[in-house]
Amino acid sequence: MTDTLRLRQICLVAPSLEPVVSDIAAIMGLRICYRDGNVAKYGLENALLPVDTTLLEVVAPTQPGTAAGRFIERTGGRGGYMAIFSCADPDARGRAAEALGVRIANVIDHAPYHGVQLHPRDCRAAFIEFNHTAGSDDILGPYPPAGPDWQQAIRKDVTQALVAVEMQSPDPHDLAQHWGRIVGIPATTGANGDAEIVLVNCTFHFVEGSRDAMTALTFRVSDVTRVREAARAKGLEISGDSFALAGVDFRLVA
Repeated sequence: MTDTLRLRQICLVAPSLEPVVSDIAAIMGLRICYRDGNVAKYGLENALLPVDTTLLEVVAPTQPGTAAGRFIERTGGRGGYMAIFSCADPDARGRAAEALGVRIANVIDHAPYHGVQLHPRDCRAAFIEFNHTAGSDDILGPYPPAGPDWQQAIRKDVTQALVAVEMQSPDPHDLAQHWGRIVGIPATTGANGDAEIVLVNCTFHFVEGSRDAMTALTFRVSDVTRVREAARAKGLEISGDSFALAGVDFRLVA
């Protein structure tokens, strides 16, 4: 694939939206831009918060038997749910994934938005989705999953960007190569020896862990101490410059 691939959205899952979403907003200085009623047909509710031009979504099940609910049960609530990428041609990327033996789990076609979701069991660690919004090459242009005016909710005085995603696996180099083949960006070796996939706006790091999972998000913030203490004030357990919330570690860098 030769088109530019961007991390567009990270989706986390929680047993309930509150107090998770309110805590994220308060600690990270973010603002909810949208709650998408379309996810109700999947037995879910959600909220999205822009981190600059990348969206952070939290979904929660509203009824038994949902995929998100089964994810929570299977993982004990530990791990990120989806990595969503914008690209020029989601269908072509879906076909390329199928050629690798990765099944398409769902196709979302709500013009001008078109998304292709891949099966999490085949992706390993998390769902992968490729999507495109017709006529929106501008990263600050329309993005229907985030609502009609998501740009107005961008706040950068506390949190500037989502810069890295950590993926764990018993065989991290194998998982990195697998994801690299799916997204069309070969995995490389970082300065510390870990496998990584470098996108234009974010880097995926692959480290050793007990199972395949998305385990941490790294955010660039204006004042690490301020954000860390805001998390402490919410009663969250702090470890260095990170805290656990919505199934992943939120890591803070200046």
